[in-house]
Amino acid sequence: MAQENLLEVTGEVKSITFRNEDNGFTVLHLCGDEEITAVGIMPMAGVGELVKLIGFFQSHPTYGQQFSVLTYERSLPSDVTGILNYLSSGVVKGIGQSTAKKLVTEFGEQTLDILANEPHRVAEIKGFSTNKAKSISEQLCQLTGMRDVIVYLGKYGVVPRDAISIFKSYGVNAIKIIEENPYVLCSPDFNIPFAAADLIAQKLSVSIDSRFRMHAGLMYVLLHNRNNGHTYLPKKRLIETTGSFLNEEDECCEKVLDEMIEKNEVVEEKVNDIPAIFSADLFNKEMFISSRIRLLLDFPAPQIENIKEEVCKIERYQKITYGTLQKEAIYQALSKGLLILTGGPGTGKTTTINAIIKILRNNGYKVKLAAPTGRAAQRLSSVTNAKTQTLHRLLEVDWTDENRLSFKRNEHNMLQCDALIIDEMSMVDVSLFESVIRALPFGCKLILVGDTNQLPSVGAGNVLADLINAGIIPVVALTEIFRQSLESLIVENAHKIVNGEMPILNRRDKDFFFLPVHNIDMIIRTVIDLCTVRLTKTYGYSLMADIQVLSPGRKGGLGANELNRRLQPVVNPKEEMKPEIRLPNMTLRLGDKVMQVRNNYNIIWTAENGTTGEGVFNGDIGKLTEINDNIFKVTFDDKIAEYNMESALDLDLCYATTVHKSQGNEFTAVIIPVYKGAPQLNYRNLLYTAVTRAKKLLILVGDVQTIEQMVNNNKRTKRYSGLCDFLKREYDNSPNIMPRWNQ
Repeated sequence: MAQENLLEVTGEVKSITFRNEDNGFTVLHLCGDEEITAVGIMPMAGVGELVKLIGFFQSHPTYGQQFSVLTYERSLPSDVTGILNYLSSGVVKGIGQSTAKKLVTEFGEQTLDILANEPHRVAEIKGFSTNKAKSISEQLCQLTGMRDVIVYLGKYGVVPRDAISIFKSYGVNAIKIIEENPYVLCSPDFNIPFAAADLIAQKLSVSIDSRFRMHAGLMYVLLHNRNNGHTYLPKKRLIETTGSFLNEEDECCEKVLDEMIEKNEVVEEKVNDIPAIFSADLFNKEMFISSRIRLLLDFPAPQIENIKEEVCKIERYQKITYGTLQKEAIYQALSKGLLILTGGPGTGKTTTINAIIKILRNNGYKVKLAAPTGRAAQRLSSVTNAKTQTLHRLLEVDWTDENRLSFKRNEHNMLQCDALIIDEMSMVDVSLFESVIRALPFGCKLILVGDTNQLPSVGAGNVLADLINAGIIPVVALTEIFRQSLESLIVENAHKIVNGEMPILNRRDKDFFFLPVHNIDMIIRTVIDLCTVRLTKTYGYSLMADIQVLSPGRKGGLGANELNRRLQPVVNPKEEMKPEIRLPNMTLRLGDKVMQVRNNYNIIWTAENGTTGEGVFNGDIGKLTEINDNIFKVTFDDKIAEYNMESALDLDLCYATTVHKSQGNEFTAVIIPVYKGAPQLNYRNLLYTAVTRAKKLLILVGDVQTIEQMVNNNKRTKRYSGLCDFLKREYDNSPNIMPRWNQ
């Protein structure tokens, strides 16, 4: 939202209707020029305080206009009446209405100052013990401390939500710690950009060549590249990049980096004989995976006997004949403890998986199936007729005492299964796979299924490719396209694209169409027409349930943001009685198609069968089905999740989404706008991934030269990851590993 559209209101807090103590989300009534209801993150705002709120008004279907707060400033009351109201509100434990009156009568306008700084004087009043007076003093220090941190950081553009996290970490000493070293704000635990910390440092006159700054710069570059998928950076590149970023000499950065290595703040390890720098956690994860893979290969699960006879029985019963590579995959899965099964669309992965599951279960194996996302799990369940979970639910999401994500299933509480099959492995990053491996029981078969030509995981690592490229794990790559799949031009063109050939674009009797359009505005108009008229009338498709627009990126004239902005008013127009949620960067309307854009493990959901649980995950697609009293409900397939104003910030419109966000999903019909744009988005496996999201219909709209450019550009983004090299080292040290594979 543009800054000029924001409003400022001031007044006294009259009452608190709701507050989430963990994150500070608050609903309060404010009395100023008029009485209003304000909602937003306002931690510690108390009755009787004077506050200045910055935000915007939004309409609520039941309660009318409410003020949505983006940031706020507060000041403690200074007059007797305000202090009495403030203390009577229960903001300080141990002080009720009568106690507040007694204190204000005794100390007048100095009450708050004396309570905080002179508890011995409070203890002199009848009814107050020394311990109670100290407790009140500590609480007020906490209250004013958080307020001071919020106000202090607010001057530098830090929002209250992030200021709360900083205060919870450093307490009443937060400001002192920040002033000594502003770069502590760059910690991964907080959400503060390096540029913001650098600005604070400049205003505090911290030397630009300070060790603090170089330390933070090195960590920032490492973290930034982690967010781009790398588990490490070559030492030389890290030093040079940081030196350039900070405008510092490489030698100075190298000296600070060596100190960090010596203090175990980062890890130096050679990868392919080149010095590399890891964050400690990612180094430990990749090393742990490699060591456990070696154990799985050294001590495989027991082999199932008479595999050929089992396969023949299934072929006779189902009247099918498995291909040579399918039989090889079945044999490897049942005779070894570990298998990677790869292949593009139409190559029979599902048929192969079903045979493996059937034979395992016929032999008394307890088999579990999982996938990285809810949609991927749902699809695997539908094609196997077997219960499938997301990996997060399989591992049972939990939290540590420091409120960090963990899983109940681990090496101390392993999964209860004899075989685990994971689909869409290209989406699984190092952190998630390490958690899976950690919870895998000894003697359990592990079958990993994926397509190496799809985009890699959003998170750090290149797990599937590294496992394959290490050359020590049995791999079967299905390459034969079966006859029934060849009837689909989607399948045929997907294989052409991945092989560097131009797809067939001139057919009008199949499931793959190309509509040549030569400017951005006409492409958008065509996309809208397809979504609202052509596909709905000709095929009976629904934009909500069947059609998905996929864009190479979020930004630009054909980015997902602009496509959503153009599609929303056409497919779900504004109506007088239709409630809306007005967020800082968009308006969500009842009936909108939405996507969860980051993992939130705290959101409560209720399934169709009445069971409840927690957690909605990045990439889940649903429909906004209820807006009521600052509570919003989104229906995701088989469950209804409940949001408040704060958690709703993790929702985005999803009439259009990016190809990256679509991974793990399949849609009945896919529309892809293709036109000249950012060259870093015009590459082969992005187009291949987009095309393979379509089940029944695929439509490309735009420019044939752009399609040709994408097909010819097979330059994949380099990912620095150590897993492949670590696995090779394990193999070199383990003569018992005897891989057998087909690639």
